[in-house]
Amino acid sequence: MDISHESQLELADEGLHDWLRLSLVAGVGPRILQALLARFASPTAILDAAPSELQEVPGVGNKISRAIAAARQQLDIQSELALCRQHEIQILTPREATYPRLLKEIADPPVTLFVQGELQPADAVAIAIVGSRHATRYGLAQAKRLAAGLARAGVTIISGLARGIDVAAQQATLQAGGRTLAVLGGGLLNLYPPEHQEIAEDIRYQGAVLSEMPPRFMPTSNSFPQRNRIISGLALGTVIVEAAERSGALITARHAMEQGREVFAVPGPIDSRASRGCHALIRDGAKLVQSVDDILEELGPLVEPSAHDDGAIIRHPAELKLNETEKTVLQAIDSDATSIDAVVQATRLPVQRVLSTLSVLEMKRLVVRISGNQVARR
Repeated sequence: MDISHESQLELADEGLHDWLRLSLVAGVGPRILQALLARFASPTAILDAAPSELQEVPGVGNKISRAIAAARQQLDIQSELALCRQHEIQILTPREATYPRLLKEIADPPVTLFVQGELQPADAVAIAIVGSRHATRYGLAQAKRLAAGLARAGVTIISGLARGIDVAAQQATLQAGGRTLAVLGGGLLNLYPPEHQEIAEDIRYQGAVLSEMPPRFMPTSNSFPQRNRIISGLALGTVIVEAAERSGALITARHAMEQGREVFAVPGPIDSRASRGCHALIRDGAKLVQSVDDILEELGPLVEPSAHDDGAIIRHPAELKLNETEKTVLQAIDSDATSIDAVVQATRLPVQRVLSTLSVLEMKRLVVRISGNQVARR
């Protein structure tokens, strides 16, 4: 996707430069940045502050304060901007309208997001699916089943493009024609694992690949747990599919709980070591998932009714992604049995168009066929 002229102008904005400088200062993580912003209000004011003032902020010692004070002189921002232009990487900060709203709501949102692909407003209706890198056949099958079903229902799938459950969920989403966002632990130009380069390219055209790390950052063992808060932060809820007792997926579940988001877990065979983490989550209150409907029923109340521009009441998240014909047909169907003839009469659409649209709405779990000639809204 080409970066527009407007986006290039944004890259030249000095305010963005200051956000980017702060993201490159060693030791300034998201929590320290939030503390700095609470004290100084803006990145520019932070960079203008004296080291003695910076050290008044909890977590900022002599080393970090001096690194911040020297950032304008020592950090080569222009080379980073040129690299982003070359590789069609957008840079988003919390001040941008396109910065994900759900991510702004967490306690420690990323200073900057580096994005290849496109974030869309509809991505606010998203579910994260994560799990073991050493997945069993059972786990992979469940991840694919749930991801494909949610994608067909209009839900964006968030994951980390890791081996095992993550990539299986994202592959199934792409195959179902849905949107998926991949959150990396390293920079966009140091993709890990490297064998997922091809699917990452596909995701860029059917969603986005993103990271809070600069493009050339090499992932470390610490960067993946930090990445996990973004996965859960982008989603209304997180589904754990296979997790051993000390699985990294449980870190994502903990982040989701701390962020006030829903946590779902898929049960496995009772004697499966690969599912012990999921069983512990269910024991501690996570919602047990047997089917896509278990997730969609919880999603409904979390979706803002105002999301529909025409003022129609949303009963299901998939309604956010309907085209005009699908909206027209759906609005002609009641919760009680409605004859197809009545739908044709109300919409003034050809019978074949109504029938084909009803098939799509059934697949998206918005309507249910009661008999050969009657349907009802779920």
